Amino acid sequence: MNSPENYEQELQHRERKLREKEAELRLRELETEISEQDAKFYRTVKHESKKTEKPAWRKKTVLGLKLFGLGVVALVAVRLAAVVAGVVIIGILMFAAYKLFFHPQN
Repeated sequence: MNSPENYEQELQHRERKLREKEAELRLRELETEISEQDAKFYRTVKHESKKTEKPAWRKKTVLGLKLFGLGVVALVAVRLAAVVAGVVIIGILMFAAYKLFFHPQN
């Protein structure tokens, strides 16, 4: 027969195995509960209130006015650059004429 020590060890071993099986069973039960709770998923969308939303024609009008303003600024910049370039060219020609014809020769 088995000695009392071996019998105690065998009992402890069986108890340990039983506790492990119970823990595994409980974990499986918890997993199924969690998976049942997470079954529904909803797609989220950004909420935009109706008060702040501008009409489509208003957005297009603002965009058109911005584009028109940008065109006017570009046109003014080109005209201004042409005037400045003309003044610089005339100044250079006048300086060259002065140096050629009116500057005293030493």
